[in-house]
Amino acid sequence: KMSRSRADSQGSLGPDDEVMPYSDDETDDELDGSSEEEAQEPPRVPQPSLEAKPSEMGWKVKANDRPYHHLPEFQKKDFLCIKKSRYSGNAIKTYKYNVLTFIPLNLYEQFKRAANLYFLALLILQIIPEISTLPWYTTLIPLVVVLGITAIKDLVDDLARHRMDKEINNRKCEVLMEGRFQESKWRNIEVGDVVRMKKNDFIPADILLLSSSNPNSLCYVETAELDGETNLKFKLGLRVTDERLQQERQLAAFNAMITCEEPNNRLDKFIGKMLWQNERYPLDLDNMLLRGCKIRNTEECHGLVIFAGADTKIMRNGGKTRFKRTKIDELMNYMVYTIFALLILVAAGLAIGHSFWYEEIGSKAWYLYDGKDYDASYRGFLSFWGYIIVLNTMVPISLYVSVEVIRLGQSKFINWDLQMYFSEKDTPAKARTTTLNEQLGQIEYIFSDKTGTLTQNIMQFKKCTIAGRNYGTEQLHFRTTPVDWSWNWLADKKFQFMDHSLVACIRSQKDKDVTEFFKLLSLCHTVMVEHKEGELVYQAASPDEGALVTAARNFGYVFLSRTQDTITIREMEQEKTYEMLALLDFNSDRKRMSIILKFPDGRIRLYCKGADTVIYERLSPNSKHKESTQAALDDFASATLRTLCLCYKDISADEYAAWSRQHTDAQLEEVNREAALDQVYEQIEKNLMMIGATAIEDKLQDGVPGTIATLAKADIKIWVLTGDKKETAENIGYSCSLLTDDMQIHYGEDVNEKLRIRQADRRNEPQISHAAKKKPGQPFFSGQSKNALIITGGWLNEILYEKKKKRRRLRLRRLGKRPPPSNPQDGQPMDDWEKEMRQIDFVNMACECEAVICCRVTPKQKANVVSLVKKYKKAVTLSIGDGANDVNMIKTADIGVGISGQEGMQAVMSSDYAFAQFRYLERLLLVHGRWSYIRMCKFLRFFFFKNFAFTLLHFWYSFFSGYSSQVAYEDWFITLYNLCYSSLPVLLVGLLDQDVNDKLSLKFPKLYLPGQQGALFNYKNFFISLFHGIFVSLIIFFIPYGAFLQTMGQDGEAPSDYQSLAVVTASSLIFTVNLQISLDTSYWTFVNCFAVLGSIAIYFGIMFDIHSAGIHVIFPEYFTFTGAASNALRQPYLWLTIILTVGISLLPVICIQFLHKTIWPSVGDKVQRNRKKYEMEMLEEEKKKPSVFQRGRRSRRSAYAFSHSRGYADLIASGRSIRRRQPARTRPQDSLREVPQREAENI
Repeated sequence: KMSRSRADSQGSLGPDDEVMPYSDDETDDELDGSSEEEAQEPPRVPQPSLEAKPSEMGWKVKANDRPYHHLPEFQKKDFLCIKKSRYSGNAIKTYKYNVLTFIPLNLYEQFKRAANLYFLALLILQIIPEISTLPWYTTLIPLVVVLGITAIKDLVDDLARHRMDKEINNRKCEVLMEGRFQESKWRNIEVGDVVRMKKNDFIPADILLLSSSNPNSLCYVETAELDGETNLKFKLGLRVTDERLQQERQLAAFNAMITCEEPNNRLDKFIGKMLWQNERYPLDLDNMLLRGCKIRNTEECHGLVIFAGADTKIMRNGGKTRFKRTKIDELMNYMVYTIFALLILVAAGLAIGHSFWYEEIGSKAWYLYDGKDYDASYRGFLSFWGYIIVLNTMVPISLYVSVEVIRLGQSKFINWDLQMYFSEKDTPAKARTTTLNEQLGQIEYIFSDKTGTLTQNIMQFKKCTIAGRNYGTEQLHFRTTPVDWSWNWLADKKFQFMDHSLVACIRSQKDKDVTEFFKLLSLCHTVMVEHKEGELVYQAASPDEGALVTAARNFGYVFLSRTQDTITIREMEQEKTYEMLALLDFNSDRKRMSIILKFPDGRIRLYCKGADTVIYERLSPNSKHKESTQAALDDFASATLRTLCLCYKDISADEYAAWSRQHTDAQLEEVNREAALDQVYEQIEKNLMMIGATAIEDKLQDGVPGTIATLAKADIKIWVLTGDKKETAENIGYSCSLLTDDMQIHYGEDVNEKLRIRQADRRNEPQISHAAKKKPGQPFFSGQSKNALIITGGWLNEILYEKKKKRRRLRLRRLGKRPPPSNPQDGQPMDDWEKEMRQIDFVNMACECEAVICCRVTPKQKANVVSLVKKYKKAVTLSIGDGANDVNMIKTADIGVGISGQEGMQAVMSSDYAFAQFRYLERLLLVHGRWSYIRMCKFLRFFFFKNFAFTLLHFWYSFFSGYSSQVAYEDWFITLYNLCYSSLPVLLVGLLDQDVNDKLSLKFPKLYLPGQQGALFNYKNFFISLFHGIFVSLIIFFIPYGAFLQTMGQDGEAPSDYQSLAVVTASSLIFTVNLQISLDTSYWTFVNCFAVLGSIAIYFGIMFDIHSAGIHVIFPEYFTFTGAASNALRQPYLWLTIILTVGISLLPVICIQFLHKTIWPSVGDKVQRNRKKYEMEMLEEEKKKPSVFQRGRRSRRSAYAFSHSRGYADLIASGRSIRRRQPARTRPQDSLREVPQREAENI
């Protein structure tokens, strides 16, 4: 029987696959109820139900009394012993800076970066005359430029946050002040205020509902921003506030004291009590309107602010914003430390050289005496600091700012990409961060939500089987026109159905089974109806239920209205009202719902719809169409449709009367009421007669299967983490090609057993060190077959020991002692190490699988799964989701992507990238991500090379200058080299370069693999850049040095002076560096060409200006190379030297690149070589028509289409939802609703 009690997680049956284990912020007192603890706990004196624990009930709110909340007892210490109220104001603040704090805070943050601090220290060193080898401005100018650009970028980001906060804080709301409602801004709302909200308003704070314009103070809210669910929820005011707080003056006189739990992040829980007029009233979540929700279908409502601003549940749920950094960032920092270590070693070596040189030569040469009586070791010490200054450009100051500029550019390209723009909702792709772009080219694991991310969360009635005959199965190759609904003026025009035979059948009224089928769909549900501008608008507890009632409506069975005990429908132009005797609501154990109706002719009939697994157990032996319906269900399941079986049963008046008495008794049960009701429902829901089954499509988003297949070819593993049911998740897995027919699927029980065996084997092994045991063991799955994992939240807790850990901690705390040594046989971890090994085993097993689906998981479990893979696989992870329940997962992953879809904007607000459709992920990763990674790697490799080539020239020069830390170039060249002469071409490669175009990137997903392996930028590449730089600096110094050694110029003078050497080496370096980046550029544009030629032109332009006599006259101290350039560069001999130097520098690189691309070509090289051929092939493919997509044929049990929570049955039965006709009010007392006393009290 379905109502049997479920075993605890330690029992033999394992966890319940249907139940979602709520682990978020789970408080220990909520685990009190578990049977294993109760057995050990001594009986306690029962507490009154209203009294909660003092620790929980520490929040006091007094209505209409602002001064009360500022009393000294509610003050808490803040910064520097300043006291402030513990009650937050309602203004929210997400910005970092204000006018006063921007400069100090921003500078503090920038100087936390090691490189900036290093350059500040250098600047201080350069001011000390004894060791200053370079003027202070050579460091100050680049440092100011870098700090300035970063500060401007931070300012722009923060201004956007300021604007967003201002927009939210300045929203309008009506607040009760001085006895009447006045318009106020959200920021001015305080705890204890009474507010009035209108239809479609956002709720400004966490508010206790007092009364509304609906009967019994019912208020509908849309919680999409909060929990990602689009169906409406209802909230209820207390009966006492509903009756006494309708008028403005009544609300002004309201002075209740609310005592409740402290602010927390539990969206599913609220406990409190209200003390008013010496009476106490219990409060729970049903009485609360939470910030972030929207008022729907309620003209106006009044409420009392309980939590404001940062204390509200939505703000508490934001989770910790983790600072995300890319792998390249971390690597870059380590490389800067490596360069710094090299710098100190080189400077120390040269300082020692200077000490020896001074001892042997310098002190003995009279013409080198500088008037200072320093000994050799002290001079060596000064020389060390001098060389630290001279060689400082090895640590490139402009590196970080260049990286920021490149990232900003990549982000703009994502924002501007029209192929990721969703025109239906006018939603472009949005890079919400600028720091993670290249990480998009290194993703190994994607964690995706299901509903609204892979699917559209829009249900469509597709097919049905009635009395053994199937409808809606249109031929694959013959597209028929959709059914014309013009004959039914109440039809929903958006509804599409392809099978005309069913419409003909129903209009003829000849087939009783067909009429019964649609009558059941129009009567057996908990849908609410609203008449809006002459249109019928249905509000359903789940999208499935709404789709079924809409289908019945289009086929002529229109649900019109309901009261507490009647349902009115229009049956093919005839209006009929049925008396509702009982409504047996759906829950996750029953997997079905039933309704007992009294027909106008006096007959009593039960209609039932539910999952095939539970319906077939309850069918009468005489029921027809069992086999044919089962075959149709398998058929529908293979098309991944969600199915429901429909059946009925006629009941005699005596049978109903007897059952009704039992039902009433069960409703009055105080203990185990739900179990008692389930038992009573079981008695009536048997011997049912089958009518048929429905098939609903939870439509996949466009392009999902293709995207998943392409990403799989790029070696990206996709895991689906969803709160949905196992069957639903599995079916969607098949329909989106995540699961295939050749995969072997492993479920929770199987996984747990494999892990248990592995753990037992490890315990039985001889004692080995923990480190040795952590090495990867045997694979879990033998053979070449493909494997997939489908695991529920309950099993996940079981496998990872999460539940048991909490229970054990709780038991220890309660007993106040240490645990006895664990028995290795009880399935418990013996210590933390064993728990960690279990987690590693699980991650290893899951990573062996082609696909992993975790269903019925909570938001916290989603985040835990992501962090396990990050922790133990050291892999780059991406999470993608569209609801508030995905926020935790999005924040935990290395990259979070939000889909701006059906489920509100909270996922988008927490994400790093946002777009409207899952299919855009393919382009984001394989095009933008890959290009960003390639560009950044190329940029960094070249940047390090050009700085080594530039700086190490001083090293070679030092051998000929007595290691005296004299510079080899002119000071101004050192200042401007990274700013003007060599920055633009490399910056443009970092922004624009691409090895192949976007279409070929998508056609060859294997091009993505180097990014996952980190092959384009690592320590190997770094040292190659270093040795390349050493080689080029060697050539650039020694060829001019050799050429100058014994030379006579045309004018009879030797051009071998220091200044001419500096000009020739600098010119050779500029040519070499700019031509080298030209060789590395794969994608030439006019801008790249202009940058290379422009950089060389700027160099010569500035050099001739700086070396002119005019500027020397104005600033003789700073410009000392007067006429050096014009004198040196007019000699053809020196131009020949420059050409020879540049040629020898570049020739080896050209040869190596040629050999590499010819003998060991990469995948990218091969694609580039055949680019034209592939582009022609793609043009041919585009001309051909795409073939019709055919669904896989596989027989399996389908998911059932139903809500995942209870429907509106309790609400309907209470009569509280039914709109009454408003009588003309004469006095306030008339507002009392006429509701049967007992039922109102039950609510």
